[in-house]
Amino acid sequence: MTTRKLPGGSRFLYDSFDAAQARIEANERVAEERWVALDYRLGQIDAVLERLEKRIWLGVYGVAAFLLAQGAEALLQAAMR
Repeated sequence: MTTRKLPGGSRFLYDSFDAAQARIEANERVAEERWVALDYRLGQIDAVLERLEKRIWLGVYGVAAFLLAQGAEALLQAAMR
């Protein structure tokens, strides 16, 4: 299997280079990478917000449990008198 060489020289002599198209493709790649990075950061922010929400609910339940315990203790104290 031999490769046949085209007579002539560089392919750049025959293929035109479209700078505008190359710039558009480069901008599209940059935009795609930015979207990927933005999606990654939004995922991180979402995870942080979920953890924060869990902590807030834990605090709310803690305060509710404390108040219920204080109410139960007050009822027991009133029943003992």
